[in-house]
Amino acid sequence: MTSIIMILNGPNLNLLGTREPETYGTGTLDDLETLCAETAEGLGLAIDFRQSNTEGELISWVHEARTRCAGIIINPAGYSHTSV
Repeated sequence: MTSIIMILNGPNLNLLGTREPETYGTGTLDDLETLCAETAEGLGLAIDFRQSNTEGELISWVHEARTRCAGIIINPAGYSHTSV
């Protein structure tokens, strides 16, 4: 059975590649997902890649992951310094 790593991306990361490309670059969230999937496959892992602009949804996904995933990687984006 392949281990699953849940990868969670926080607010505004869906805008990668279009929002302030001079600061954040031109790579998109889809590009990042492809890179993660290719890397995971090479390591014999699967990924569950998600993005939300809603704090509660991210927390629900963390709770979901505890029963079906081997680990979680989270980029909380703006939630790393504030929750409004």
